[in-house]
Parts: sequence; C-alpha cells; structure tokens
Amino acid sequence: MAISANRLELLQIADAVAREKVIDKQIVLDAMADAIAKAARSRYGAETDIHAEINSKTGELRLARHLLVVNDGAVENDSREIALAEARTRHNPAAQVGDVIADTLPPFDFGRIAAQSAKQVIVQKVRDAERDRQYQEYKDRIGEVVNGAVKRVEYGNVIVDLGRGEAIIRRDELIPRETFRPGDRIRAYLFDVRREARGPQIFLSRTHPQFMAKLFASEVPEIYDGIVSVQAVARDPGSRAKIAVTSRDSSIDPVGACVGMRGSRVQAVVGELQGEKIDIIPWSPDQATFIVNALQPAEVVKVVLDEEADRIEVVVPDDQLSLAIGRRGQNVRLASQLTGWDIDILTEAEESERRQKEFAERTELFMNALDVDEVVGQLLASEGFRSVEEIAYVDAGEVASIEGFDEDTAAEIQSRAQEYLARIEAENEGRRKELGVADDLKEIDGVTTAMLVAFGENDIKSVEDLAGCATDDLVGWTEGRGADATRYKGALDGFDVSRADAENMIMAARVKAGWIEQPEETVETEGSAEEAETEAQPS
Repeated sequence: MAISANRLELLQIADAVAREKVIDKQIVLDAMADAIAKAARSRYGAETDIHAEINSKTGELRLARHLLVVNDGAVENDSREIALAEARTRHNPAAQVGDVIADTLPPFDFGRIAAQSAKQVIVQKVRDAERDRQYQEYKDRIGEVVNGAVKRVEYGNVIVDLGRGEAIIRRDELIPRETFRPGDRIRAYLFDVRREARGPQIFLSRTHPQFMAKLFASEVPEIYDGIVSVQAVARDPGSRAKIAVTSRDSSIDPVGACVGMRGSRVQAVVGELQGEKIDIIPWSPDQATFIVNALQPAEVVKVVLDEEADRIEVVVPDDQLSLAIGRRGQNVRLASQLTGWDIDILTEAEESERRQKEFAERTELFMNALDVDEVVGQLLASEGFRSVEEIAYVDAGEVASIEGFDEDTAAEIQSRAQEYLARIEAENEGRRKELGVADDLKEIDGVTTAMLVAFGENDIKSVEDLAGCATDDLVGWTEGRGADATRYKGALDGFDVSRADAENMIMAARVKAGWIEQPEETVETEGSAEEAETEAQPS
C-alpha cells in the first residue's frame, strides 16, 4: 500500500506543478525521471548509463542500466559494456554485438545530497520548460497591445506582470512625464521577444508609432473591420502625432470615422497617450497631395519633388512659415517621418529670390559663353534655356521664334554656342590627358570628356578603376536625415547623373575589364519586327 500511495503522490505532485507553471505534465514527469537517474548515477557510479522512466498513468518507476553488447574479451568498461556470452546467458539469448541491454536496477533510498541534487534538476527542467512556454506564447503576440499590472519600477524601467510572464518597458519607451506605481494597470505595445540566458525577455513600448495605430483600431470599428486603414503614423511621444488614414469605401470619411461623434474616439486615444495632440490627415497615393495634407494646418502654395534625391521643396506664404515648421521644427519633422521625404520649406519671398538668382546666373552664363549683351542673355534665360548645350542643339526654329530674333540671329547664336562647347571640349580633353586618364574610358556609354576630367581628379584613371567603384563613389551619399543629414560628394557630383546611370557606367566598365560577362539582351531585328507586323495583319 505504501508503494501505491507513493506512486499516486508522485502523479499528484507532477499534475500540480504542471498546472501552476502552465506546462505539459509529461515535461514534469520527464524532469523527475532525469532527476532520479542522476541520483542513481551518484550511487552506482557517474560512468554508469542509467535511465529512469515514470509511467504517466500508474506512477510506476522503472530504473535500468543500459549496457552495450560487445565481443567476448572486448569489454573495456564493465559499467557500460557487457560481453556477448554474458548478455545471452543473463538477459537475451538472441542478443547480438551492438545491441543495448537494459539491466533493471532495484529501488534505492535517496540520501540527503542525492535528494537535493534531484530537486535542483527538477527545478531547472521545470524552469526551462516554463521559459520556453513563455517565449513560444509571446513571440506570436508581437504587434499586439497587451494589458498588465505594474510589478515594480527599477531605475525608471517599469516591470509589468502580464499574468503568464514578466515584461519590461524601458525608460525611453515610456511617454515623457508619465509615472507608474506598483499595482497600476498599464497598456503597451509588444514589439520584441528575445531568448536570453535568464529567460525570455519581453519588451513593451508606449512610444512606438504602432501603439497609436492599435489604439485607434480598438476605438474605431471601421479600422477593425478593415474599411478604414492606417497608412502611416509619426509621433513625438507625449507632445504631438500625425496619423494618415484612407478608406476603401468612398461613402465613409476616414478622418471623420477616426474623430468620432464630438471627438469621442480620438479623445479616448488622446487620454491613453497622456494628452498627446493628434492630427488625423487623409492619405493620398499622390505624393505631392499627401505632403500638402501632412503639413496641415499650414497652407501650401507650391510643391516641387526631387525623386532622385528623395527631397521635396514646399513653398508656403510668408505668414505661414512658423506654422509649417512648428515649434522647434516639430510639424515639418513629423510630416517628414509620415511621408518618408526630406522636406525643405521656403517662403514665397525666398523662392522668388532664388528664382531671380538662378535667372541672373543663367543670364551671365549666356553673356560670357555666347558673347552677347545682357538683353539677349535675359531673353534666352526667360525662354527657359538652362544651359549652352540646350541652345546649341535645339531646333533652330525655337531660337528664331524668340521675340526680336530672326533666323540669322538664331543661326549666329547657335554657331557661337557650338564654338563655345567645342572650346570647352578641347580644354577638357587636354586636361584629361594631363591627368593621365586612359583613352578607353571614353568608350564607356554615357561618359563625357568633362566626366573624364572629374574621374582623373578623383584618381579614377582606367577602366579597372571605374569597375572597382561603387555607385556612391560616383554620385555621393547622405548619412542621417533631416537637420542631422551629412552629404558626402561623389566623383560626378554636379553632373546630371542618376544612381541608375552611374550603376550602368560601372557595369559597362566591369564588362569591358572582363570581370563579368555582357548581360544577354533580347534584340529585335528589323526583319523579325517586319515579320511580326505581317503576321498581325489580317489576311
């Protein structure tokens, strides 16, 4: 009866531990079996291969020593090996070399040290299983808003009890000026779960942009149902935020849905975020329109996009400049985060001044290059010509159509432009030779003589040198964003060369240098094109 009671007690203990730690009962039983096996090894010898099994239904413990069957006379370690003849005599008449014999061991009494060691094994195994369960549970909840109770506050970091685990909100993930005490209820965004030696670390945030998006989803049924979607969020935690929304249903106003009746929905989110002001703006697939919306409440006069540089210039009325920039640059900074563009804000007066400066610079360029007076230079600049190349190679009729010009005047101006360009080309050619830039670099498609001079000045003097360049080496790069951005110049800085153009030059140089093979391109011959047209025509 005593043995039966012990078995029952063993199962009850395993069941209780499994329920308390929310882990599988079999894991607890396996931990107990490992602990018993370890205690048995301390009695029978550390080298002995002992295994313990606990029946999950009856609680019966089976302790056995595993022995490897080897040839007679080949036994080197009698605690792990058994001779073939002995194995056949004592255990299994059909035993073969390489088999493993389970030699049943009698029950034994645990000593104090063995019991303590077994307890440590069980505790460690159960703790590992609990940690693994926590990790598996919470890693699938990344991106959710979770609720918990503040357990303690350590050096500004808040430790949160989630019920089945502990999480941490670091100081920089808390909204400025908000404080918590033990026992306070708290909501936060679960953004990361990591496996670490001390157990899974669950990281929460109240400053993450997606925390606001999830709060709106819980307050606005249209977002939860997928009719209204949040496209972008930018936050200055505790101060101000912008959220861009759009609707799949044209009959539903996405901004109105998020604001709610008398602002009830947005006020619920504002209350959770400690009074953070929220601008809800309509998202638009047109970047210029979206940027204008993002700069609300400021009015925008004009938008100029530079897609290659990922920059945008926004012109606002003089009296709207401070509103567009916002206190300490907050409004334009949030608009930049929301749209993903670097935004430069100019007043109408500043833009006008810049246009006048550019006009004066082009006028002076045309006066010096074409040897004409100021009036002619201004006429050419006002017609939209930006360079001498445009004047030299544009259709003669366009130059002759300028008021006050005739065909002879237009021909003379174009002739002077071509002479100027030829002179500059000759100067560049001489400079190229002086710098020692190889002739075969001229054969790279898209490379001009002026670019060859720039290459030479940047120590790119052969096809191999160009082939070894990165795109950034040619067009430059920018580190950081906004006011902290630093621009590093490339060899072709100042030339009208896009990143794609620079990449094509480098790839052409690598082909020419023999580093790579020419990519295969489908070239349609005139004959095949004619055949295709013939086939397409009805007979």
